[in-house]
Amino acid sequence: MALWGGRFSKDTNQRVADFSESVSYDQRLYPFDVQGSIAHVTMLAEQGIIVQADAEAIARELQAIKARLDAGEFELKSELEDIHMNIESALIAALGEVGARVHTGRSRNDQVNTDERLYLRHEADEIRAALREMQRAMVDLGSRHPEVILPGLTHLQNAQPVLFAHHLLAYVEMFERDRERLADCRKRLNRSPLGAGAIAGSTLPLNRERTAELLGFDEVLRNSMDAVADRDYIIEFLAALSLVAMHCSRLAEDVILWVSQRFRFLELDDAFCTGSSLMPQKKNPDVAELVRGKTGRVYGALFALLTTLKGLPLTYNRDLQEDKESLFDAIDTIKAILGTMAPMMASATPYADTMAAAAADPALMATDLAEWLVKQGLPFRDAHHMVGRYVGWCAAKGVGLDEATLEQMQESIPLAKPECLELFSARRSVGGRDLTGGTAPVQVAKQLAFWANRLGD
Repeated sequence: MALWGGRFSKDTNQRVADFSESVSYDQRLYPFDVQGSIAHVTMLAEQGIIVQADAEAIARELQAIKARLDAGEFELKSELEDIHMNIESALIAALGEVGARVHTGRSRNDQVNTDERLYLRHEADEIRAALREMQRAMVDLGSRHPEVILPGLTHLQNAQPVLFAHHLLAYVEMFERDRERLADCRKRLNRSPLGAGAIAGSTLPLNRERTAELLGFDEVLRNSMDAVADRDYIIEFLAALSLVAMHCSRLAEDVILWVSQRFRFLELDDAFCTGSSLMPQKKNPDVAELVRGKTGRVYGALFALLTTLKGLPLTYNRDLQEDKESLFDAIDTIKAILGTMAPMMASATPYADTMAAAAADPALMATDLAEWLVKQGLPFRDAHHMVGRYVGWCAAKGVGLDEATLEQMQESIPLAKPECLELFSARRSVGGRDLTGGTAPVQVAKQLAFWANRLGD
């Protein structure tokens, strides 16, 4: 008979038991379940609800159970439904009536919510650390190749020349926002539901603030109904992970383009590529492609939980058991993505000459010519129109923007001077963008130094 089975005259149908069990996946919560239970019985003893000796015996046995779980020597039973009931059952088997006191003043509703918050607090720290390693890999790659120039793209077409390191630093900024979001999410999830019970709290003199203190929570959740029904913190966590996945996928897409024969901007280490079962010449960027594909799994976890929660009345409903599997999968997926992408990027090598040749297209400096005209006092829209007319003339004549004579340029741009013919240099172009956030080498060097210092803590 289940621990909750006093009201029932029959055992649970086996198919129902198989359908409703969660220990096959929620077992990963066991360290946090033990942590929460020890804090709970400590408080119960301090409040005089159970005797100190019982609390100490329960805490010792919980640590012993955790040691068995750590060593893989604990038999998990699906008929006990979840990790929480497995641990409590083992506790009662070892201590009898004393062990049964662990659940005094507590419901699985607030217990599970507590475990999940402790777990996500831990995972937020782990993922933030993995993001930092990702940032370090990007900064290190940029620092090794500070002078490399490539064409920056808009609409997947050559736009303006930028430094390779500047491009990488854009992702460093994205990953920093991801770290900030997880830190912010951590603040909101670090609130204790323990003591909320099943829905309404308890008639026992529990000290919720004490268990919150023991577990390192910043505060308690103020409403017992909200405490057991809330899964906003998981949704927020999954939303943050979805943005991490999206940023990794965008980087993966850049890598896929760069390593293709059409671009040939980047070489990936053989250790991070695979071959074809048919074509012996192939070297495929499978890691990047898998990152792009796995992003959908993370998005799916977010939308699955949003869908589960959208119609649930207060407070607890068994539907909430479905908050775990996809959450665990999303966390595992993100950690695998970051753990693989960081060393892949660290081992990459840019083809500087190929990048430079692509960035040398004089059309990429058309904006430089327009801005030169602005410096002469011309309104930008007029300058844009004149340069556009010149670009059109060059295209019609089949000549490059740097191949026309000054007189030919002046037919479209009357204000043109000999120095205009010297603007079609990618290195001069990036060097001229010497402002905060710009791609000038001096600015990029400052950013690389800033991030190397910040990430080196």
